[in-house]
Amino acid sequence: MKIQKKPPEYSKQAAKFLSRQDVFTKLRIKTSIEKIPCGDIIPYRANKKYSRLRVGNYRILFSWVTDAQIFVAVIDGRGQVYKKGV
Repeated sequence: MKIQKKPPEYSKQAAKFLSRQDVFTKLRIKTSIEKIPCGDIIPYRANKKYSRLRVGNYRILFSWVTDAQIFVAVIDGRGQVYKKGV
């Protein structure tokens, strides 16, 4: 039986970051999030509950809510996302 994916949940910071981006960047980030678990994903060292997805110069910190849904906690540029942390 195949598990049906649910749309990702976004934190307030992640939603605000996406709303401020141009259409091309927004589409690129959202497409990468929808393709999870494919992509450049590694565990986040500071908090093992989260994982890091790399999309160009952007980093996305997310966690699995269930097998079918993820929670996007932080989206930002590569130098800033680790300073904010989760």
